[in-house]
Amino acid sequence: MKDEKLAPPCGLLCISCQFLGKNCQGCGYVEGKPFWTEEYHIAVCPIYDCCVNQKHLEHCGLCDELPCEIFLELKDPNMSDEEFQHSLKERQDNLKKRKELGTRDWLLEKE
Repeated sequence: MKDEKLAPPCGLLCISCQFLGKNCQGCGYVEGKPFWTEEYHIAVCPIYDCCVNQKHLEHCGLCDELPCEIFLELKDPNMSDEEFQHSLKERQDNLKKRKELGTRDWLLEKE
């Protein structure tokens, strides 16, 4: 079974991130404070903060407002607009599936 702390609320999967183990231990382990938050002078990822800290949800797929303004606007500056649109769709699809299956089964399916 995969580690549920590596399934962040935004629909990404930490194990597929190039920074895991180098700059970051995974969203659940750093409680939404990955390395890049310091670069942007923010305390916590806005998606994590909204979903987990404010709404007390496991992931954005459980939120009635998905996709919200925060979800749609938080873009990796290294992505092109086309890559970002693809990422948004993929993350929303992941969250929908995760909501249907539950996080553990979703992670097992991702193996």
